[in-house]
Amino acid sequence: MTNKLTWYGHATLGLETGGYKLVIDPFFEGNPAAPLSQNKVEADFLLVSHGHGDHVGDAVAIARRTGATIISNYEIAGWFSEKGVEKTHGQHLGGGYKHPFGYLKLTLALHGSMLPDGSYGGNPCGFLLSANDGKKFYFAQDTGLFGDMKLIGEEGLDVAVIPIGDNFTMGPDDALR
Repeated sequence: MTNKLTWYGHATLGLETGGYKLVIDPFFEGNPAAPLSQNKVEADFLLVSHGHGDHVGDAVAIARRTGATIISNYEIAGWFSEKGVEKTHGQHLGGGYKHPFGYLKLTLALHGSMLPDGSYGGNPCGFLLSANDGKKFYFAQDTGLFGDMKLIGEEGLDVAVIPIGDNFTMGPDDALR
């Protein structure tokens, strides 16, 4: 089974796995590096790591248009439900769930998570995915370096996506560790 990972700029990623299309932190409109607009994005699932506008992005519009399920922490999933998104799935840090595309666990992330309207966005997260074909992906998303990354690395990862922006996330030196 083939997996396809696409970087859409900023922290926005696409993953095709097992016939499912996932978009992580769907920020297209206003993202200068995005090669397409949100109205061209196809998705079955949207994974949102935290509440900042450049990660929540276009999730509502994409979910309404495509029928995608939004997966995030419990607080953010509830916020999306209040915004009229029909299909959401809330999880929490350390918790995992067997979704149609694989087993997804929310991992620690050292960052903020206030939602665009100023409401509480719960704890930010990264994503550890064991796809149905056995491949393991770690999407750290916006975070600083933390000791438990060593434990995540012991999962036998096939792909790890780590931020290197500095200032708001870890920088290149920490990412290399």
